[in-house]
Amino acid sequence: MRRALFLAGALALGACANKAGDGPAEVKWDRDACTGCSMVISEHGFAAQVRGGPRSDVYKFDDVGCAMRWLAKQPWADEPATKVWVARESDGAWLDARTARYVEGRTSPMGFGFGAVDEGTQGLSYEDMKARVLTPR
Repeated sequence: MRRALFLAGALALGACANKAGDGPAEVKWDRDACTGCSMVISEHGFAAQVRGGPRSDVYKFDDVGCAMRWLAKQPWADEPATKVWVARESDGAWLDARTARYVEGRTSPMGFGFGAVDEGTQGLSYEDMKARVLTPR
């Protein structure tokens, strides 16, 4: 009985810790769907994630453009607790979206055309990239 209670408690704590974590969540490539457009997330170098809202939930995207358009509609988008990550185009490593730089002209899943590169690299800032995504085409 004690063991069963301990195991149930450990599982509950583990679920809470995963949900309320600080970093990006694991993406189940070719299975997770984009929160913005519902397409399957499959290209490692263009994915994005947002963690925020009242419960600090994680939202996954197949293209940074989908993330920017979706995030712009959230009342908590500019709160300090809201985190945004993008996959580095070259290897899919997660970067802080607000400090990453963005190179235009890439073939991204939803055609927004931005690839994320490291901070300090030439390219557009987060705010410039976001403004271009949010400007009607």
